[in-house]
Amino acid sequence: MPTVREAAFKVFEHFGVDRLFGNPGSTELPMLKAMPFPYVMGLNEAVVMGMADGYARASGRPALVNLHSSAGTGHSLGNLFTAYKNNAPVVVTAGQQARSILPHDPFLFAERPTEFPRPYVKFSVEPARAEDVPLALARAFATAMTPPMGPVFVSIPVDDWDRECEMPALPDLILRTMPDPAGIERLANMLDAAENPALVLGTGVANCGGWESAIALAERCGASVWAAPYAARETFPEDHPQFAGFLPAWRDQLRDLLSGHDAILVAGAPVFTYHVEGSGPHWPAHAKLAALSDDPQHLASLPGGGGVLGDVAAGLQSLAQKVTARAWSGTPRKLAEPQPDMNAAHVLKRVAALRPAEAVIVEEAPTARGPEHDTLPITREGGFYTCASGGLGYSLPAAIGIALGQNDKVIAILGDGASMYTIQGLFAAKNEKANVSFVVLNNSAYAALTGFSAEFGMNHVPGCDLTGLDFVKLAEAQGVAARKVEQVDSLDAALAWSFGTDGPTLLDIRIS
Repeated sequence: MPTVREAAFKVFEHFGVDRLFGNPGSTELPMLKAMPFPYVMGLNEAVVMGMADGYARASGRPALVNLHSSAGTGHSLGNLFTAYKNNAPVVVTAGQQARSILPHDPFLFAERPTEFPRPYVKFSVEPARAEDVPLALARAFATAMTPPMGPVFVSIPVDDWDRECEMPALPDLILRTMPDPAGIERLANMLDAAENPALVLGTGVANCGGWESAIALAERCGASVWAAPYAARETFPEDHPQFAGFLPAWRDQLRDLLSGHDAILVAGAPVFTYHVEGSGPHWPAHAKLAALSDDPQHLASLPGGGGVLGDVAAGLQSLAQKVTARAWSGTPRKLAEPQPDMNAAHVLKRVAALRPAEAVIVEEAPTARGPEHDTLPITREGGFYTCASGGLGYSLPAAIGIALGQNDKVIAILGDGASMYTIQGLFAAKNEKANVSFVVLNNSAYAALTGFSAEFGMNHVPGCDLTGLDFVKLAEAQGVAARKVEQVDSLDAALAWSFGTDGPTLLDIRIS
């Protein structure tokens, strides 16, 4: 009979695992014996989780993470929450103390291991017997990959790995489901009856590979296309003439932007994600609205309108074949042309001009998101990643995982405050030779908070001054080549150096 370890490795192989992300601790050591694939080490569990999330989203395969019991799992929770919001298929295993000493409250054990990561995992278990660990792992992988995808958690006592067990039968699963044809018919009728339809596309479009299907539908039915509030992936080519722009997370502003449309199809997103309180209708009162999503909660929380459950890419493709052909009659959106200056808009405009053609953008710079939308268009499938949760500390390590999960250059656009949450991820970038250009927009502040404070009638926010951080020294201390950019006339040369270097580099760009 195989050991639990041998059976677990076969489960990992069956589900396409080719590396393990972790930060080793005592209760995980037996898992690492004779490991058949590389170990990707991060200096903190938040880094580990961010790398795994990025790798899973970029590669299209589940990512395997190994954490220490309570302390290590606790360090990961911010980015575990983000993985849940990102619908990232991450399988988390966590060490637990030996079963024989659990009744004695041993050092470094988890008292309630399955409760700790909830509610931000789809499945959480500590198997009742060592022999049940491989089957629990198989179920965890299947659950993580079932739409809407998301992280799962398996707690494994340290003495389980060398026990004998039976090898469970491993299923060959197809987990995506087609929308009901009657629902597609209803959506097609709504679009056909409209004079000026709109598509609002969210992260779910990218999660299911719906880029080409969205283009086909928009071009067929003549719809304008909006990105849903806080979309965490690319949704539609932003240089396409039918791309209208980005919807804000404010109800009244969103409603005003959609006011010219009489039919709105929201695909792969909730209706809608808000950041502040609002009042009045959630969309223009004269317009019909429907949603298409593989997430039942998007439909259960609909504030009116209609909904269809099922694979978003398949649904969009079916609609493209069913709707009546009609020319688009809108006005193309124009990108901004900022004047040369050391500000986010100009820097991002130069990033857009100088980036490699197939470069992937990873973003976590909240104050620069508006300028990014105005100057740095995402034009390729798989070309953009950010965090759906709004939590900081995700994108620096995620950029490393994304670089490991695909072959193109990754450009991480980061704020100075956001970078400091997981700055030790640069050590992993160096170790893994990750092809990432880390572009830090350094304004010496938590400027997103100071800018947002007016919503609450505040003119001062304490604790937002980050003056004195030197990212060149932080990067070089971890083995990553870095340059500081303080003048407009040295910006292009620095960007060209970073984008042309094979491996990790960092630019500390001082902006106003």
